[in-house]
Amino acid sequence: MTDKDTKPAKAKAKPKRQEVYTLLVEIGRKSGDGLPKKATGAALLIYASGVDEAEAVRETVAILKQADTAPLDVTGYGTLAEREEGGHEIGAEDRALMQRALDENAVIVAQMTPFFDDAGRIEALDLEPDEDADAD
Repeated sequence: MTDKDTKPAKAKAKPKRQEVYTLLVEIGRKSGDGLPKKATGAALLIYASGVDEAEAVRETVAILKQADTAPLDVTGYGTLAEREEGGHEIGAEDRALMQRALDENAVIVAQMTPFFDDAGRIEALDLEPDEDADAD
């Protein structure tokens, strides 16, 4: 047997590190969803842990479905570091919720904004930095 016949030992893949992702999830109405009676849906600001954003989204959608909600759309805003690089200001309370999501490998609903008509849906939770704030 030569050296070529023996298989080289595979290097063990370093496990990916969990990170917390900020997600904005729009939900529709479903029986038993817990939304206010006249609401047409809601926006949920969520902190979810995952090895990547796709995993965080999959886990979030699965949990929301188990909670009898109807997820319609998910928008990802990245990790804490990515949001800070984008100019987002993140307060101590949100940082604590992000840390809890990481520590518990959890999906945390940080804010829920119900919709009562079609106007102002996702705009109700403005996660983009306000570029016009300095214009005045």
